[in-house]
Amino acid sequence: PVDIDITASFSMKLQLFLYFNCLSVVVKGFLIPHCHPKSTTGLWETTIDNEIELNPLLSSIKPSKTVEIFSLVKELQAQGQSVTSLCVGEPDFAPPKAVLEAAQKALVDGDTRYTAVTGTADLRKAIAADLKKRKNVDYNPNTDIVVANGAKQAVYQGILATVGTGDQVLIPSPYWPSYPEMVRLTGAEPIIVPTEAKDGFLLTPQSLELALKEHSNVKLLIFCNPSNPTGGVHDERRLQELVEVLKKYPKVLVMADEIYERLTYTSTGSCPAFASYLPDRTMTINGFSKAYAMTGFRLGYLAAPAKIAKAVTTLQSQFTSCAGSVSQAAGVAALTQVPEEELQEKFTEMKCKRDYVLNRLSKMPHVEVAVPPQGAFYVLPDISYYVNSERDDSKFCVELLQTYKLALVPGSAFGAPGTVRISYATSMEELEIAMDKLEKYLKDLM
Repeated sequence: PVDIDITASFSMKLQLFLYFNCLSVVVKGFLIPHCHPKSTTGLWETTIDNEIELNPLLSSIKPSKTVEIFSLVKELQAQGQSVTSLCVGEPDFAPPKAVLEAAQKALVDGDTRYTAVTGTADLRKAIAADLKKRKNVDYNPNTDIVVANGAKQAVYQGILATVGTGDQVLIPSPYWPSYPEMVRLTGAEPIIVPTEAKDGFLLTPQSLELALKEHSNVKLLIFCNPSNPTGGVHDERRLQELVEVLKKYPKVLVMADEIYERLTYTSTGSCPAFASYLPDRTMTINGFSKAYAMTGFRLGYLAAPAKIAKAVTTLQSQFTSCAGSVSQAAGVAALTQVPEEELQEKFTEMKCKRDYVLNRLSKMPHVEVAVPPQGAFYVLPDISYYVNSERDDSKFCVELLQTYKLALVPGSAFGAPGTVRISYATSMEELEIAMDKLEKYLKDLM
């Protein structure tokens, strides 16, 4: 459903609440708590053998491999072991000074109250102005923009607002692992559309059209540009080719996850907005974590046609309400006070790190990067020479962590078995240590 009034019925609110608490059973189409009839304290006590029963939906959801490995890294570090980690997509530089000062000022000035569910008017206006200035797309800050607690929340709410049971969602692979799991949470079916390393892992119009012809219930395409985990960038020409295909399927919406769009190393130095081609069918996802290094602020947004934005607002009003007021004040500063030169300096540093990693990988036997990544801060090299029936890419990464204390994420987590994802969003010193460790490990396997 995409047009839900914010004064939703009590039954709907109850369903949403129980859904997100993941402890429920279905009775006559409604989600109700599974209670012990004689319980005096525990709402969730089971009627069978005194064990808690979880929502069966969880059996189809995979935990995040990135989070799993990051948690293991933190555990090893807590034990006093030195671990080199290239597994998390988090810039190593601090947020801009103007951002930190704005957050501090918000605290001192008492700007610590709830805001509107959709975000403060100042931030929504700043987002709309930024999108118009840099991407030449028009959004009404009063009706088309919803500020969320990170882009991840915006992604899930956008999916939940537009698809459900019986629908299908196209997801090009390699993909961010949360996409298919979020789709499954809605009851919809993720349809994986393979891409090839020789094409830079870019979605081709031929692959898109084939997937649409073979799956008649597709309602949404999730499109990450630049890509996590490949760093691939679909340029203007490729986007136009994809749009021509989508015009033949007018009921298919597009979720354009453009969280990495500022980190583009192409000759033009920019990544075109999908919404500039299909504004009436596109949900734009963006945020402040990658370009401004504001990962801990948990601030992102969805910009979409008013009907979708209204539905997302309804969902968010029942999930988390507004994003943090201090984070929103910092977001306004990021968009209005941070000089472009300051950002470009950091982006240039990131490109140098990419070039260093690519150079080191090119000298490692049987490690392949068919097309250099042009955006984000990831490389997805092929290490299939070193994997076999006894050592898949997951075991490869576990052995690497155990033996050399280097953390990478296996490509199978992204739908790309036989690869590993390297995040170069760290210091050059750490990258040098990491590449040395990887090189030594590969020599051990020869």
